Amino acid sequence: MARKEAMTKMREILITRRDALRRALKGDLSLLNALREQTSGDVVDFALDSVQDEISSQLAQVESRELSNIEVALEKMREGTYGQCEGCAESIPLVRLQALPYATYCINCQQELEKSGEIRRSGGDLGRILSGSSDSDTMLNDVELDVS
Repeated sequence: MARKEAMTKMREILITRRDALRRALKGDLSLLNALREQTSGDVVDFALDSVQDEISSQLAQVESRELSNIEVALEKMREGTYGQCEGCAESIPLVRLQALPYATYCINCQQELEKSGEIRRSGGDLGRILSGSSDSDTMLNDVELDVS
């Protein structure tokens, strides 16, 4: 499959996932609001509601982070910079984008980022430090890819 065809397919996948996440988040937020409105019941009910509230909140946070990553990827597609590594400016291999369609780093730069917290660039730039938006749920080590 040609890179251009693959990018078109990636766009469709990202839009489908974005729409699904938006629906899921809408449902999660509705559930959180409903749980907060419930004030009756005994201590056990309250404890169970608290646990459910915490789980729903964490799920909404993960979904929100993924939605944000997808929105950034779709914006990069509109700008024509999708699939370009933010660390070394090389093209991200298709196999990596197929595994993680909103990847912003090639495998080498992602590994460097996970090890040191920064990307070393040529020209004396100290690198780009990731500021609180690390995707620790999907580490490179979780995705086994053969890029040789």
